[in-house]
Amino acid sequence: MADVISIRGLQVFAHHGVLAEERQIGQRFVIDVELTIALAQAGKSDSLADTVDYGSLIERVQEVVASERWNLIERVAQRVAETVFEFKPVLAVKVTVRKPDAPIRAEFDDVAVVITRDRPNNV
Repeated sequence: MADVISIRGLQVFAHHGVLAEERQIGQRFVIDVELTIALAQAGKSDSLADTVDYGSLIERVQEVVASERWNLIERVAQRVAETVFEFKPVLAVKVTVRKPDAPIRAEFDDVAVVITRDRPNNV
């Protein structure tokens, strides 16, 4: 049976987008990450060594999203998933990347991409 660690509403200011203005000025992205992980041993041992240090994971996701630049939020989501798999106990991940300030002439809460990835065999 798989367990879940959930990180919701992580806000990162970054320079992603198709439009030159987005890439120059930057904007806020809101990220949710849901890790599928076996937590039974951590529940028994009460040891950080048996789980994912989500503080470190958050810092790493912020670093990657803020320091790299891509056109599409689909790519942002993929890079977040790849970053999560740097943490060995993670079996699968669901990533949501929301772009609340997308340059679209309409009233909306946000535009979002949701991806789910299983750990690749070679990672």
